Amino acid sequence: MKLNITCIPGDGIGPEIVREAKKVLDRTALKFGHEMIYTDILMGGASIDVHGVPLTDEAIQTAKNADAVLMGSIGGDTTTSPWYKLAPELRPEAGLLKIRKALNLFANLRPAVLYDELAAACPLKEEISKAGFDMLIMRELTGGLYFGERKTVTENGIRKAVDTLTYNEEEIRRIAVKGFDIARKRRKKVTSVDKANVLDSSRLWRAVVEEVAKNYPDVTLEHMLVDNCAMQLVKDPAQFDVILTENMFGDILSDEASMVTGSIGMLSSASLNDTKFGLYEPSHGSAPDIAGKNIANPIATVLSAAMMLRFTFDLDEEADAIESAVKQVLKEGFRTVDIMSEGCKKVSCSEMGDLLAQRIG
Repeated sequence: MKLNITCIPGDGIGPEIVREAKKVLDRTALKFGHEMIYTDILMGGASIDVHGVPLTDEAIQTAKNADAVLMGSIGGDTTTSPWYKLAPELRPEAGLLKIRKALNLFANLRPAVLYDELAAACPLKEEISKAGFDMLIMRELTGGLYFGERKTVTENGIRKAVDTLTYNEEEIRRIAVKGFDIARKRRKKVTSVDKANVLDSSRLWRAVVEEVAKNYPDVTLEHMLVDNCAMQLVKDPAQFDVILTENMFGDILSDEASMVTGSIGMLSSASLNDTKFGLYEPSHGSAPDIAGKNIANPIATVLSAAMMLRFTFDLDEEADAIESAVKQVLKEGFRTVDIMSEGCKKVSCSEMGDLLAQRIG
């Protein structure tokens, strides 16, 4: 099978972690008989330096022509980098917004996994961290409060701000279908999170999700109010498989879920459109302070590559092999500096990539 992948190394540690992800992908392709075809494009500060804009139309077209996009990180130091003296639409992060819109990426996937070997980094009680957890938050990315009409007016000398939360049933249905499809690849449970006791948008959300659920009799559906979900994430995170929710709730809950893992360098993510196409990237930033030092943690990017194999290419066995390699390397006690603990063996970014590739077989 030929896998046509556009790579965006980006800024900061991006080129280093993407290089290691390619290393692991190449070993996986060799083992399972696939051909990897990579095409690099510039985005963010790297594109500004060459083209004067954070993302060119030509780069977007290259991404559209691929099966998937694998990205490192975008941006730099906001206080010292000349990129942040430019107009907002010319800054590095504007490229990310532009590519999401151009590729119609409406579904954001944020796994939050607590590995046994990293349980000590979890800020929750020991009896909770010992149980472990493996959840995925499916967040609607292009609708809701963040994209509704907004305005600030003055009435009778008093300033008033208005933000509009709007969803239509098709926006809800397409994200729900993605959520149930992915639950079928996991433990077959969806927790749909809303505020249906207060909001009309949530009542429509709940109704449409229930309609979609009828087509997935093998997947268990439960509803949970967002405030209760926030509490349950710290009380009993092991109960969750796929959390399906709207834009603002997903933004908040995914940050909460990532915090309880205790290791941001391990967190992958994906943004999908209504086909199999997706953009895959680590959840962490560009870490410009450690760029070029070969000490970054590439595991989040490697796990993002595994998500790409699973959700874009339906190569579950290959994705399992990469995830198993990560678990094996952690079990053997190898750590990059960000997850280093007493008694473990510290390795560089490139050494971690080598170790992961070797464990693929």
